[in-house]
Amino acid sequence: MDEAIRTAAISPLRQRLIDDMNMRRFSRETQRNYIRDVGRFATFLGRSPETATADDVRRFQIEQRDAGMPTPTMNSIVSALRFFFTHTIDRPDLARRLIRVAHPRNLPVVLSRDEVTRLLKATTCMKHQAALSVAYGAGLRMLLRVERGKGGRFRNAILPADLLILLREWWKVGHQQGVMHRDGWLFPGQHAMKPISTRQLHRIVVDATQAAEITKRVGPHTLRHSFATHLLEDGVDIRVIQVLLGHAKLENTAFYTKVATRTVRTVTSPLDKLGMFKTGEIAPAA
Repeated sequence: MDEAIRTAAISPLRQRLIDDMNMRRFSRETQRNYIRDVGRFATFLGRSPETATADDVRRFQIEQRDAGMPTPTMNSIVSALRFFFTHTIDRPDLARRLIRVAHPRNLPVVLSRDEVTRLLKATTCMKHQAALSVAYGAGLRMLLRVERGKGGRFRNAILPADLLILLREWWKVGHQQGVMHRDGWLFPGQHAMKPISTRQLHRIVVDATQAAEITKRVGPHTLRHSFATHLLEDGVDIRVIQVLLGHAKLENTAFYTKVATRTVRTVTSPLDKLGMFKTGEIAPAA
């Protein structure tokens, strides 16, 4: 659990929510988000959310919409409240009143293979290059064991031979420089016993993007998008990619077909297979 959650005064209802999430092994980030979002609803009510009515739920969502709350945020709050109503206070009737708002999904930014190469070469030290190489990494031989990754699931991820060489070199250099502790993280942050933060990693990507003169808006997740897209363009089965990404639903992986331009270019139209226009069978002008 997050330190702030442990040390703050916790009401019995909040403790029940925390216990319910712990039983289901929710990640620390998910727990923090759910507690925050249920707290939003409680603030709106001005009383315990255990006393909520169907009309309270309706008014809360209307207020969110009128206040211009972004759709993804509204849907995240729906997930938190559905869990709370269903599992913590046993009010599934209220959970059914919550409305998830549909919204168009933007196409992800994807780097070309040349841009990925330039990005990795533009990093300023081995630690940064190794971290970004892991984010993008693809290969055939070795495996990485991911524990409690996306959705709290366990999975295997591929570890290329070239990346293994880089990680071994970083392991040696990191210990020689004294920045890596024998019982610490592979990519430590400012303290050897703490991991590099998401903010630090984002800054590393942004700096390398600028140094590589890449004009796209790039973040750490862009490398994951590029990994999936490039595998798809190389003809890797989409269900294999689904497993490697840790997606629960195939539709989430299939989304990358919209940006896999090399794959689209290799498709032959059924019109071309007719061969009509190659043999001059073009209708006369009107």
